[in-house]
Amino acid sequence: MTQKTSCSDTRIGEDALIAHYFAPLATSPGAYGLKDDAASLIVPDGKELVVTLDTLVSGVHFRENDPADLIARKALRVNLSDLAAKGAEPLGYFLSLALASDWIEAWLGEFAAGLGTDQKTFGISLYGGDTVMTPGPLTISITAFGIIPAGQMIRRGSAKAGDHVFVTGTIGDAALGLRAGDAVGRDQDYLRRRYLLPEPRLGLGHALRESASAAMDISDGLMGDLSKMCTASGVGATIDRNLIPISRAADNALKSDQKIWDSVLTGGDDYEILVAVSPDRIDRFRELATLSSIVLSPIGMIEAEEGVRLTDGSKKLELPGVLSFEHF
Repeated sequence: MTQKTSCSDTRIGEDALIAHYFAPLATSPGAYGLKDDAASLIVPDGKELVVTLDTLVSGVHFRENDPADLIARKALRVNLSDLAAKGAEPLGYFLSLALASDWIEAWLGEFAAGLGTDQKTFGISLYGGDTVMTPGPLTISITAFGIIPAGQMIRRGSAKAGDHVFVTGTIGDAALGLRAGDAVGRDQDYLRRRYLLPEPRLGLGHALRESASAAMDISDGLMGDLSKMCTASGVGATIDRNLIPISRAADNALKSDQKIWDSVLTGGDDYEILVAVSPDRIDRFRELATLSSIVLSPIGMIEAEEGVRLTDGSKKLELPGVLSFEHF
């Protein structure tokens, strides 16, 4: 947070904080207005619950001076992206918020408003959570959950040799947006927006459930996440760099510096979907994706030989030294 408290600042207590800022977001009857210690969920017959959790830390996953409403929306959307990659329909979420000692109510109001905006966008609500104070940086943990027809969750570890590899959207924008910092310009504004506000591809759920062999969201970098999928599946893959979809803004950046390719290939925060599809399901996969207006691009093949490889269509390219963002 960029604003600091002073001796003249007043702040409400935890109970009032929850009642004022977060209880209005808990619209499901099973949340009990956040007046209990837990929530209750009813899973419809024939459905399964899919659950995911992501934690965002100030200075690691977002910048300290990023707008509070966009921080909230990003924290929610990165979880929805995981649900999207599993083919699930989101229902709601739990929020754990560790506020740094300099928090102020104006920031918290903007944060809660950001959550409210995306709850309306995605048709979900808050079910509960926890709020604490921390001497360390602002930390946000969200546990999101959704439903899926029983037995139809798309796993990352079921890709097969011969599958075609697809990605949604464009790759590398978020990493370049982080690099842009506070730079001014049309391209920089676009890239920075892509970093701050990812787009969970929830509309791809039907296509994934019906046609995908394996899928996962791209959170830590295309090549690194592809490597994770291949390792989990016991296969390998070759990707054609010429086929990787990039935005006009990213293309402009690459024209000025080809070394930026490493950031495009390995930078995190894309939150696009990486999908393996068998040849006999490709037409149906494309058809269903088109109905959802989600753009797909084929970028390579799953192969029996383990490991990931990169070409430019005519020759093998050297992989970047580090394939993805790593916390440790």
